[in-house]
Amino acid sequence: MRDTGLLSPVRATTPVEALTSDEAWLRAMCAAEAGLARAQARVGTVPAAAAQVITEVAADGSLDIAAIAARSRGAANPVVAVVEELTARVAAVDPVAAEYVHRGSTSQDVLDTACCLVITQAVVHIRQDLAKVCAALEDLADEHRQTVMAGRTLTQHAVPTTFGLKAAGWLHLTRTVDVRARHLTQRGLPVQIGGAAGTMAAYLEHARMHFGRLPADYAASLITAYADETGLAEPVVPWHVLRTPIVDTAGWCALLTGALGKIAVDVQSLCRTEIGELSEQTAAGKGVSSAMPQKQNPSLATLIRSAALQVPGLASSLAHCMLAEDERPGGTWHAEWQPLRECLRLAGGAAHTAVELVTGLRVHAERMRANLEITRGAIVAERLSAQLTPHLGKTAAMRAVAMAAGRGEDLAEALAQETDVLDAATLKSLCDPTDYLGAADELVQRVLHAGSTG
Repeated sequence: MRDTGLLSPVRATTPVEALTSDEAWLRAMCAAEAGLARAQARVGTVPAAAAQVITEVAADGSLDIAAIAARSRGAANPVVAVVEELTARVAAVDPVAAEYVHRGSTSQDVLDTACCLVITQAVVHIRQDLAKVCAALEDLADEHRQTVMAGRTLTQHAVPTTFGLKAAGWLHLTRTVDVRARHLTQRGLPVQIGGAAGTMAAYLEHARMHFGRLPADYAASLITAYADETGLAEPVVPWHVLRTPIVDTAGWCALLTGALGKIAVDVQSLCRTEIGELSEQTAAGKGVSSAMPQKQNPSLATLIRSAALQVPGLASSLAHCMLAEDERPGGTWHAEWQPLRECLRLAGGAAHTAVELVTGLRVHAERMRANLEITRGAIVAERLSAQLTPHLGKTAAMRAVAMAAGRGEDLAEALAQETDVLDAATLKSLCDPTDYLGAADELVQRVLHAGSTG
């Protein structure tokens, strides 16, 4: 039975589902086998015609995935069954070519290479969604550079800020994730080619038998050819028990969902009924409650946050799998597959959902302005304290402002009763929250400029 995502709606029906499905993994394993045959043909140890037949059969896509899954229990991995089935299919077309399927390889070579192919395809698509998120956040940051709102720290009003600066912060965080993705796919996802125990012995033995003697640069040439045929990076050394590519991927998924999760929790907070500064775009079936017809829940933010809460635990599991014993492990490698796929699914689902969230986000500037007035000027108490310090000293100034703010009255009027060093008109002017934004606009411009030059 297929996993439909019933209990993981953040990734249900999103493109990442197809990119990480059992079918996608099977295609990747077949692509790894075909790429290996072509690479060996390039270095002269497999006939070009045989490599062509293997490639054509591997691309057919007609292998019985359910049968292969059932047979994988016998070897504790699916590659053995894939190789047997692929060999039989190739033999039906060309018995000679069948002799060259999986030549010199081992199951982990194929599955690790397939894994990196799946990761690459998923990350490429996720980056397309991130580009859409960044474009929408750029628009929000620029449009709302002067939209003043309450800055909040430890859940309380702190000092004024702008929604443009908040959006610029989200944008910077998302761009950082995208930069890491580029590094991951360009530098960190290598083919796996080590043979039974990471020495490449069988690959070299077949070459020695073919040539009569082993070419001096055969191992390096084969690694280069395999990387080129698959579009992956060249490893410095086989990485059967050196699991950096997998842990790097998991860490990136955690960073991605954490960044998007930060946006989500901000949206959730600002969507609260009593705050009402943001809302998600409404549509049929979006944000509805099964019991309360009046509610419009921030469902998109909720989906993203759910992914962000799950991925770190999965990434931790994959980090534990770095403790892989000997030259090839029993259990730790096998334990990676499902958590890794779920990391990619959740990351891809979160990114796809974030596009919908930020492109449809509704900003209620008038509510932001109204909420600034809740504390009756106390949101700029920091400014008044700074202004009074030259007259009263730091401690006395802080005390005077705290006493005035504690009355719950208009801060300018209350402070006029505490001290006479500033006149009422000046105090009133200093209490204008739109005039105490620091470098907010400059900081937004820095973020926007960084994107245009990056």
